[in-house]
Amino acid sequence: MSEATIETHTPLMRQYLAAKRQHPDALLFFRLGDFYELFFDDAKTASRELQITLTARDKERSVPMCGVPYHAAENYIARLLRKGFRVAICDQMEDPKLAKKIVRREVTRVLTPGTALDPALAAEQSNYLAAVHFIGSPTAPSFRAGADTDSVGLAYLDLSTGDFRATEFSGPGAAAQCLDELLRLVPSELIFPASRGPFCAISDPATLDPLLAQLKTRTPVDDFAFSADFAIPLLQRQLGSHSLEGFGLANHPAAAIAAGAIIHYVRSTQQSDAGHVDSLHFYRRAEHLHLDQVTARNLELVEPLFFDAGPETTLYRTMDACCTPMGKRLLRASLLRPMIAPAAIEARYAAVDAARLDLIHREELRRSLSGILDLDRLLARISLDSAGPRDVLALASSLRHLPEVLKSAAALSSPPEPASAASAPSGSVPERCTLNAERLSFWSQIAAALDPLDDLCAAICSTLVPEPPLTLAEGGVIAAGVDPELDDLRSIGSSGRASIAAIEDRERRRTGIASLKVRFNSVFGYYIEITKSNLPSVPADYERKQTLVNAERFTTPELKDYETKVLTAQERCVEIEKRLFAALRARVVENAGRIRRTSACVAEIDLVANFAHLASLRSYIRPRIDPAPILEIAAGRHPVIERLMEDQGDARFVPNDLFLDAGPNTSHASLLLITGPNMGGKSTYLRQAALLVILAQMGSFVPAQRMTYGIVDRVYTRIGASDNLARGRSTFMVEMTETATILNTATTQSLILLDEMGRGTSTFDGLALAWATLEHLQRHVGARALFATHYHELTMLAEQFPRLKNLHVEVKETTQGIVFLHRIEQGPANRSYGIDVARLAGLPPAVIQRARQVLKEHERSERHNVAAETEPSLQLTMFTPLSQRILDRLAETDIDSLTPLQALNLLEELKTEIRG
Repeated sequence: MSEATIETHTPLMRQYLAAKRQHPDALLFFRLGDFYELFFDDAKTASRELQITLTARDKERSVPMCGVPYHAAENYIARLLRKGFRVAICDQMEDPKLAKKIVRREVTRVLTPGTALDPALAAEQSNYLAAVHFIGSPTAPSFRAGADTDSVGLAYLDLSTGDFRATEFSGPGAAAQCLDELLRLVPSELIFPASRGPFCAISDPATLDPLLAQLKTRTPVDDFAFSADFAIPLLQRQLGSHSLEGFGLANHPAAAIAAGAIIHYVRSTQQSDAGHVDSLHFYRRAEHLHLDQVTARNLELVEPLFFDAGPETTLYRTMDACCTPMGKRLLRASLLRPMIAPAAIEARYAAVDAARLDLIHREELRRSLSGILDLDRLLARISLDSAGPRDVLALASSLRHLPEVLKSAAALSSPPEPASAASAPSGSVPERCTLNAERLSFWSQIAAALDPLDDLCAAICSTLVPEPPLTLAEGGVIAAGVDPELDDLRSIGSSGRASIAAIEDRERRRTGIASLKVRFNSVFGYYIEITKSNLPSVPADYERKQTLVNAERFTTPELKDYETKVLTAQERCVEIEKRLFAALRARVVENAGRIRRTSACVAEIDLVANFAHLASLRSYIRPRIDPAPILEIAAGRHPVIERLMEDQGDARFVPNDLFLDAGPNTSHASLLLITGPNMGGKSTYLRQAALLVILAQMGSFVPAQRMTYGIVDRVYTRIGASDNLARGRSTFMVEMTETATILNTATTQSLILLDEMGRGTSTFDGLALAWATLEHLQRHVGARALFATHYHELTMLAEQFPRLKNLHVEVKETTQGIVFLHRIEQGPANRSYGIDVARLAGLPPAVIQRARQVLKEHERSERHNVAAETEPSLQLTMFTPLSQRILDRLAETDIDSLTPLQALNLLEELKTEIRG
């Protein structure tokens, strides 16, 4: 819009346009009285996205306009932020009643998807703002993956909770690792230096496209925010430290700069110091069991694999019996970042065990926890000055429960009374007797660390009324007795008539004028009216205000003061309440560190109590950690499917055993090859193994009779695939990319799950690739692995590799068809059952019959038509399809009972069958 056009607008619209020029990329919410209004293109966009009426400010309808009530604006803004828009809030900075000209307005906050305090955000969800900073080699102004001197810093902040983390990657593959971490996080917004782009010279679509498809909000920020001279000192000031060494960032400049850029962005958009962001955690991915985005999705850890599936199919929902929002977020984070340090895992096992065995104190603890609201998000709202009186009181209501939590936690640090041998269940007495100081150390330490915040709770409760209004502007927020002036002003408002009557009575006695009256009108305010006959008795301190025909009107210093108090009492009350509330808010922010530490303690207590509750309720057992890279599970159960079957009243889940040993000095199997029909349970068996490892390394008990495992550094999955035509990546390309990642990066401590590899290409190509992959896993990787397949030819590899073991899912054949037993048994499957499964799926009988005919013809025609280079002993049999009927007949023949003539006849019949 040109300056000439702007000058034709009213002063109000010029004020709006000036604010809009400062934030052209944001939807400007412009406060007008009780509404936030939007104009021009902003109004059209908001009207479309929020489904609100579009009107106009002028008769010519040249200024489109729409608006929302200011008290309901938060929900509308949250909807826009979830759609990826930025919103600038332009508020009135002075009271319209006192403004001499147009009310002064300023942009007080800029809300973005990554800085939103979304009230609709689920308790377990995080809303991350991320920043990436690349430090390349001196000769390469833009980052290029693979250069030895390159490093990538990644930082991310959930402003709604104050959760602030950073990490750094260096050397070859740094870019890929950073992108993988971003894919796992899926931040709501990513900021980056404006002159370099979000990923600089990285141009590989296969690497970038999955990330860019999910990161819809990518915001360029001025380059100076990513300079070391600016970002690092700013970060130090935010954390209140002269050095970043205590936060683990001293030797990680890229991560420190990324974190500093986030602080700059938050301060500039929120117009606040964000005092609740007072700590930062630097981590390395090697500190946790690594789960990439593909694995987390395939295993349905926190999100269902299919869009039409409900959240109950996820491991998170199955394991969530947490009582607090902080505990729920810690559970989700633990699922995505399980522990890898044996000592930390064992400590959590011990804590869970102690709580599991003490039902009374555990349930008391959980009852206390259920009264605690989201301390982190309440603190964030208070710190960012977006909290009302009810938010602050909600914080105090939550703090009231902390002494109860502390009492119950302390009780768990003492062994419960042992049950008598006669009344105790079998095995319970020795179990309880083994409770010792080591097992109870968690509860004693957490009880010592938990700050009940009694002083802050008392300050809030004594300052605010028990049921405050929604906003400060309504008044009546501060309790009586907090401020004498406020109490006096309130008494004026509540006892106005009584005060006037008292003044009137006192003046009558002082002057001796019985007809003296104190009155009020809107022109003169409060006055004393005296008839002319009584004028000689008027005291000298009376000041004449008005002369009437039969009377005179006066005022006194006392009446003037009272009038001023009455007329300004309400406004003054609001001012005092705002001042007192601001002081209370400041006190809360001063104690932000204490609140956050207490919140972290509550989250840990809630998580451990949750695990103990589920272990007791569902008969989960304590796993045992072994230094060897083994995985032994006796009667393991899939936690999610078992729970779904219970909820639906279905039959009991069929447990299965598993044993893997990747140790170098053992002959046990390190790779299990599982064959059998679809729907038999192969994929369930694979996922079950991974889920039990993840649960175990979270510190949870697991659904099994026994579990012993060596620490796993990474879980890899290659389970299913889908076309991504928008990016030009087929099912097979996705499959091969994921398989390449596994073969190139897995270690002997990894756990690998491969399900139906090779389905995305021709049968022979898929078989060849699956064969070569199995050989590579056995010869070069040596990890614990499970490989489910329909390629029965692969079972012959057990003859070549002693540490590859064949398993199959058991199927029972009946006259009515096949029955899936869901049991895993030794050896390969003896047939495919694909047509039988199709019959169960409801294919017409004619189609099933024709399929059997085609299969028979195919088996006859596909003899000896393919040769392949492989191991000499397997060269003739690897790709040669053999008649299943011949194999079955040979397997059923009792060789010892055949006469020579019968044997010759059998051979002749088989030759005839082969020739067709």
